[in-house]
Amino acid sequence: MTESQHVDQTTLQLSRCLGWFSIALGAAEVIAPAAVARAAGVRRTNTTDSVVRTLGAREISSGLAILADPANAPRLWSRVAGDAIDLSVLASAFRDEQADTGRVGLAAAIVAGVTLVDIIAAQRLSTNGRGGQSKRATRSVRVEQVVTINKPIEEVYGFWRNFENLPRFMRHLESVTLVGPRRSRWRAKAPAGMSVEWEAELIQEKEHDWIAWRSLPGSQIENSGSVRFERAPGARGTELRVQLQYRPPAGMIGRGLAFLFGEEPSQQIAEDLRRFKQLMETGEIPLSEGPGLWRAAQPPANPETIRTYAGVNL
Repeated sequence: MTESQHVDQTTLQLSRCLGWFSIALGAAEVIAPAAVARAAGVRRTNTTDSVVRTLGAREISSGLAILADPANAPRLWSRVAGDAIDLSVLASAFRDEQADTGRVGLAAAIVAGVTLVDIIAAQRLSTNGRGGQSKRATRSVRVEQVVTINKPIEEVYGFWRNFENLPRFMRHLESVTLVGPRRSRWRAKAPAGMSVEWEAELIQEKEHDWIAWRSLPGSQIENSGSVRFERAPGARGTELRVQLQYRPPAGMIGRGLAFLFGEEPSQQIAEDLRRFKQLMETGEIPLSEGPGLWRAAQPPANPETIRTYAGVNL
């Protein structure tokens, strides 16, 4: 029995359609880059045509690879990675004051929709077409970060233990709501403007020392972890150690996709702890127009706007 026979025909047909879609879109980008950029609301510069043509060449290559083997999950995942690049380009264009933000927003919404279809098709192929790939896709990821905060351990522990404080410095968190003495509901940002929710429960707690949790069965993201609080040597405050284990929604490739959007947990935790340190030590989190794909960070032109984009609640 061939690999294609292991995959249901609906998924194979969807894979082929995505292959042809890649070729058609890529051809348009290569043949008429200016028209494509204009339709997407992107301001035309000296490099716009070459960038669009490069994206088109990638689309054509991806489409041909998929059509050659529509049951091959990694080739569908390569489209997902390409979608991430397209979205990052559109995100950069959205920040351009001379761009047509309405068109850019519409283009981003369309690409996000296609990305979702690509992910669904790739996940189906990973699950049904290649058993080994499916097993690899469910591997857990472990993250650990440490920071020293120049504040007493009682103060650091007390602030963290009130979980509703966490969105104040965790940029990816939208909200944490207590639903019981040991349970809470979490809502977090995800790549491509999406969000995920889960409920968690405390499984261990020792005041001024240790907090451990795990997500409840049925959560969108399976995760568990702990936070340890220790007195730093030399009366330098508190050493905070965060350990996290989770299963990426789309496996290891999903972890890589999230990284492109700054939504990969090892990235998140390092940045979150830096903001937490600033908040505890100074009472505020310095804000800037953070670095984009092609520029360094700049002082904020409008602090309130940047605070909104940063997702920091002060």
